[in-house]
This record gives sequence, C-alpha cells and structure tokens, in this order.
Amino acid sequence: MPVNLLQPWAIGGVEVPTRIVLAPMAGVSIQAFRRQGRRFGAGLVCSEMVSAAGIEHRNERTFGYLRVAGDEHPLAIQIFGADPRAMADAARMVEAAGADIVDMNFGCPVRKVTKTGAGAHLMEDAALACRVVEAVVRAVDVPVTVKMRRGVVNGSRACLELGPRLVEAGAAGLTLHPRSAQQMYTGEADHSITGELVERVGVPVIASGDVTSREKAIAVLEQTGAAAVMVARGAQGNPWALREMIEGDSFQPTREEVAAELVVFIREAVRELGEQRAVGFLKKFYGWYLGHGRFPKPFKQELVQLETTEEVVTRL
Repeated sequence: MPVNLLQPWAIGGVEVPTRIVLAPMAGVSIQAFRRQGRRFGAGLVCSEMVSAAGIEHRNERTFGYLRVAGDEHPLAIQIFGADPRAMADAARMVEAAGADIVDMNFGCPVRKVTKTGAGAHLMEDAALACRVVEAVVRAVDVPVTVKMRRGVVNGSRACLELGPRLVEAGAAGLTLHPRSAQQMYTGEADHSITGELVERVGVPVIASGDVTSREKAIAVLEQTGAAAVMVARGAQGNPWALREMIEGDSFQPTREEVAAELVVFIREAVRELGEQRAVGFLKKFYGWYLGHGRFPKPFKQELVQLETTEEVVTRL
C-alpha cells in the first residue's frame, strides 16, 4: 500500500492529522515556529527541550517555554532531567500549561546536558531511565513519549534494549534518531535500526534524522514501518518544505512570499520574546529564509547588522 502522509494516526488518545512531526529544536522551536509548522501541515509540533530543574526553581525564562497557543495543537512539550521526582513535577506543569503530550529527551548529546545525567546519558542507565518514565506517567493523564538516540557510542544498539523497557514503564510512543550521541549530527541516520525498533514495540515510533524531502519521508516510512517522520533542520526558514512533503507538489516561493512569511514570523517572535531577545534570536533565521538562492548573500548580511526588527521589516 502506498505511503499516505495525510493519514491520521494517534499517540495514546491524541489524534495526529498528518504523518509529519516538527522536531523539538533548541533555540528554534518557540511558539511562533510551532504555530507556523502547524499552518504549513505538520501534524504534531514539539517545543524545544525544557529543563525540569528550571521549572522546579521557577525560572522565569523557563516558564516562558510553557506558553501554549490555541492554534498549535496537538503539541508535545519536551522536558529533560534525570531526577524522577523533578521530572514528574515538571510534567504536571507541562500538562497544566496545555500540552497534549509530555515528551522526554533521552537523546541530547550536548555535554552541558549529559554531564547532569540527562539527555543521552540516560541511554546508559536503563534502570534510571525507566524510573523517570514511570514517575512521569504516574504524574499526568496525557500520553508520555520519549525521544532517544540509537545509543551513546558509534555502532551502539542500546535503543533496541531500552525502547521496549520504556514502553513497559508506560511510554505511549517513541522517537528514534538513529545516530549515536558520539556522532552528534555527522554521518547518516541509519534507519534500518529504526525499523528494528518498530518491530520490537507495540507503540507508535517516529523516525527522526535526515528527513529533508517528500521522497525521503516516504522512503523512511516504507523502510521502517514507523508511524510518522520527524522534520528538523529541513524546516528551518523553509516551512514550504512541510507543505511540499505533504501535498507532493514542488513549490518554490517567490521573494515576495518569503519576505511576507518572514515578516509574520518576526512579528510573532517579538510578541513572544520581546524586542530585545527577538533581535538576537532572529539573526540565524534571516540566513535560513533568505538562503536557498532566494536573495543575494549581501542582503542577508545587511539584515543581520540592523539593530531593530522594525528596520528589518522595513528593508523586507
């Protein structure tokens, strides 16, 4: 049967209208980015990872990550940490904020996360990982999911042992990025191991890694039998990629369309973050939006030098 990217599926009792999931990306997946993703066809959107410790200590910026808009559902808010009690408390806050799903990050390879025992470090401590899942599942009524890597070291197959144990602990779904933590983002995602994980668990598996086109999305779903694919860097400054994946029609936005969408994104980012934070946050997006041969490179460099978002909007 041909792969249908518009086929609905579900995590627990949460129905997801398409088989495209917008990835949680640190420094990227603010509310404006998620709302845009839903508008362009992502069936499920995810927040950037939120520190359970930050929630526990009532950090003001951390609480900002818990703002939920009415038009971004279904939404997963992702938390990270290694203390079962703190993760359970954070999950309650996430549920109260309006998230449809509580997702947990067991895959982040960044040192400042793993040195606390969180992220990919949990791949090496299955007992603790399961205790965290059990605590979070007991704490909330919404489905609980886990995003993980294949393992810590190159060639690891730890996910195939850990995945079923996490499901036994109560996880309603898993996302697998089949690179090792050691690989970071180098090399290729080995989706043969994603297919093996799908065969070993009775919950939906989302395939993450190197999904940059409709052809790749379909190929990964055919190869793995996964419920959905997760799109990350391919959607940065290029929401049209999501629409193209789902609808199948090749679409190259005009400069006017790119500029108009970027202006909307700028306005939303300022509303969410405030002018001062938005100025710095948006700089990377200018390159992403204006790349792909859409605008001359000097124009992007000019925008990055401007001191206010209103100046950027005027130039666009």
